[in-house]
Amino acid sequence: MQVCQNPNCSNPFNPDGNKFCISCGCGDFSTLLRNRFRVQKVIGEGGFGRTYLAEDTDRLDAACVIKQFLPQFQGTAALNKGKELFKQEAKSLFALGENHTQIPRLLAYFEQGSGMYLVQEFIEGENLLAELKQQTFDEPRIRQLLDDLLPVLQFVHENNVIHRDIKPENIIRRRDGKLVLIDFGGAKQVTQTSLARQGTGIHTIGYAPTEQMQGYASPASDLYALGATCARLITKCIPLQDAQGIIHDKLGRVLDKLLKHFARERYQSAAEVINDLHSPVFSPPATIIAPPQPVQANQLSVNVSTPQQPVGNPSQKSTPPQKKPGLPLKTFSFETVTVNAQGNIVNRRNLEAKYFVEDLGNSVTLEMVEIPGGTFMMGSPEGEEGRYDSESPQHQVTVPSFYMGKYVVTQAQYEAIMGKNPSRFKGKKRPVERVSWNDAVTFCQRLSHKTRRTYRLPSEAEWEYACRAGTKTPFYFGETITSDLANYDGKFTYASAPKGEYRKQTTDVGTFPPNRFGLYDMHGNVWEWCADSWHDNYKGAPTDGGVWLENGNNSCSPLRGGSWLFYPSVCRSAYRYDLHWAERDSIDDDSGFRVVCAVGRT
Repeated sequence: MQVCQNPNCSNPFNPDGNKFCISCGCGDFSTLLRNRFRVQKVIGEGGFGRTYLAEDTDRLDAACVIKQFLPQFQGTAALNKGKELFKQEAKSLFALGENHTQIPRLLAYFEQGSGMYLVQEFIEGENLLAELKQQTFDEPRIRQLLDDLLPVLQFVHENNVIHRDIKPENIIRRRDGKLVLIDFGGAKQVTQTSLARQGTGIHTIGYAPTEQMQGYASPASDLYALGATCARLITKCIPLQDAQGIIHDKLGRVLDKLLKHFARERYQSAAEVINDLHSPVFSPPATIIAPPQPVQANQLSVNVSTPQQPVGNPSQKSTPPQKKPGLPLKTFSFETVTVNAQGNIVNRRNLEAKYFVEDLGNSVTLEMVEIPGGTFMMGSPEGEEGRYDSESPQHQVTVPSFYMGKYVVTQAQYEAIMGKNPSRFKGKKRPVERVSWNDAVTFCQRLSHKTRRTYRLPSEAEWEYACRAGTKTPFYFGETITSDLANYDGKFTYASAPKGEYRKQTTDVGTFPPNRFGLYDMHGNVWEWCADSWHDNYKGAPTDGGVWLENGNNSCSPLRGGSWLFYPSVCRSAYRYDLHWAERDSIDDDSGFRVVCAVGRT
C-alpha cells in the first residue's frame, strides 16, 4: 500500500504506485464516492476530465456514469472557466434530463476532497460512430435519425441551451432503438444578450460552423452540426462547409440548407427543419451544386497516381484516381542531398514530382505536390539521439495518397485568403507565423470555399510520412542536419555535425534543399500545426494515416518540424512538439502551417 503524493487528497492510500487515488484522479476504485457510487473502470478522458463507468449502490448497483473534473490546463483563469463549464453541464443535465427521455438524467452533483463530480444516467447502447463502422446509413435511416433527434434539439433550444458538440460520438442508440443526445459538457445557457457576445470557442473540427469556432454559437450552429453528422454518416466523410449536393430530392435540399456557410442562410430552428422534411411542397434551389470532395475522417487523404520514384513499401500499390475534371498536373524538377553524420554531402540526386497550381488572385498562387501512398514506420526507433517517449511506440502506418503544399503557407498566400498578415518577420515569400491552430483551420475553410476543393491541416501521420519521403534517418537529409540545409539555431549541433549559423528569424520558403517528394522546409523555419488532438504517445494510434481525435486533449494539437528558434534535435522527422500542450488558440512567431488537399476519389 503506497501513500498518495497529493497533499490535498482525501484518501491517503493508493493501491497502485503509478496512479493517484480516485479523489485526485484515479486508481483506487475500492472507496465509495459520496458513500454511494462505486467506480468500475475508466471509459473516457478529455481536456476537462475523466469519465468512469460506476455502480449506484443506492439503486441496487444500477449502472451509472461519473464525470470527474480533471483539467489538463493550468492558470487561474482557464481553471475557473473549466469549473464553470463543468457546473454548467450539471445544470443543463438537471434542467433537460428530468423532462426529456432522450437526454441522460442527472443523478448527483457534488465535490469530494479536491475533486468535482457529476453522476448521470448510463445509456446502454452504441454511439453512431460505432454503428457507422459496422453498417452504412442510407437515406431512410438518415430521415429516421432526423425525425428522432430534431424534436430533442427543439426541446433543448426552447430551454435556451445550445449543445455546441453534436457529432456521431455524442448520439447513442438506446436498446429500445431511440436516439439519446449525450455530453452536455460544452453546452451553453443563452439569452438574446449572450447570443451577440463572443464566448468560448468550444467545438469539434468538421462539425462546427465558422461562427461557432469564432465564439458566436446559436441554435443554427447546432443545426449545422446535425447536418454535418448526417453527411458524415452517409458519406463516411466530414463535409466541407456549404457542402451542397450531398443527396438529391427533398432530404438533400434539407441537408444543403443545414450546411450553409452563413448562419443567416441556414434553418433557424429545429421546427423549421421538421416542417420542411414533412411538407408536401418544398421549393428546390435553382441548381444543386456538386459538392467539393469531402474530408474523410478515418482516412483523410486521396488516391492519386503512383510517382516515378517509389517509396515506402514497394508492394503497397496506389490505385489511380478519378481526378477532378480540369485539374492540370505539371511536373517540376529538383535536387536532393544526403549527408553523413559529420554533415558532409555524400550524395546528390535529381528527381521530379507532379503538382497543380491554385490561383488565389492578385498574382498569388499555391503549389500543391502529389504525395504517393505507401507504408512507413511512424515514430523514432530506440537509440535515436534526442528521442522522446512521445515518439513511441514506433508503429507501421499505411497512408493513402494526397496533395500537400510545396511550402508552408506564405504571408502573401495568407493575406490573399484572410485579408491580413499577423507575422512578426515580414516578407511575402516568408512563412506566415503568429497563427493559431484555429486561424489555420479558418484559412483552410476559406480556401476550400474559394477553390471548391477541400483543404485542411495534415494529420500527424501524413505530416511525418511526407517529411520522411521514404527515409528512415532522423532527418530527410540523412543522419544529421546543418544550417546550410535548414533554418534553426545553428549554435547547437546534432550527431557529429559542426556548429553553424543562427539567423534569429524566418527565411523565404524554398531557400534550402527539398526532400524526395519535392517538399521544402519541413525541417526548421516554422513549426507546422497538425489536425490531430494531442496524445502523449502513440498507444492506440490509428494505422490508416487519418486524423487522431479520439481520447485525446481536444483543446491542444501537435506541432511538427522545428523552427528557426530551436535546436536541431527537435527538427527531426519524428519529433512532436506540444508547446506546453499546444493550446489551439496559442500563437508564436515561429508557428505556421502547411495545407493538404483531397481532389478526386476512386
